Amino acid sequence: MEAGTDYPAVRRGEGYAVGHLDDLGDGPGFRKVRQGLGVDAFGVNAIVIPPGIETGFHYHDRQQELYFVHSGEAEMVFGDGTVERLPAGSFARVDADTVRKIRNAAAVDLVFVCVGGIDGYVGRDGRVPPGEEQRVHPIDPAGEPG
Repeated sequence: MEAGTDYPAVRRGEGYAVGHLDDLGDGPGFRKVRQGLGVDAFGVNAIVIPPGIETGFHYHDRQQELYFVHSGEAEMVFGDGTVERLPAGSFARVDADTVRKIRNAAAVDLVFVCVGGIDGYVGRDGRVPPGEEQRVHPIDPAGEPG
C-alpha cells in the first residue's frame, strides 16, 4: 500500500513514509496512520480523545489489539467491570473478543496508538546490510554513523 495522497505533509521515499500526528488530521478522533503512511501489514491508528470523553464499548471478531498511551492518561474499562489506569507510556494488549472501552482520565487530550492484527508473530527477521557491522553505534560528530 502506498502512503495516501490525502496527506500532503507526509514525506515519502523509496520504501518509507514519515509523518507527524498533526500531518494525519486535527481535532479529536481517529488519525488514520495506516492510510496516511501506507501501512499494509497491520492496522494502526492514533486516537485523540478530549477530556471528559470516552469511547463506546467494542470488541473484534478476529483482531487482537495493542494500545500505547502516548500522552495524557487513559482508563480502560473491560466488559467484566475491571478498570485499568494507563498513564503516558503504558501498553495494554487486548484479545479480539474482550469487550472494552477507553476514557480520558485527565484534564488534557488523551493520545494513544492502537495496533491491530491477526495471524501471529513473524519472528526476528532484521538483518544488517552489507558493510554494516553493528546495529547500534555512536553517532559521528559530523552526523555520519560511527
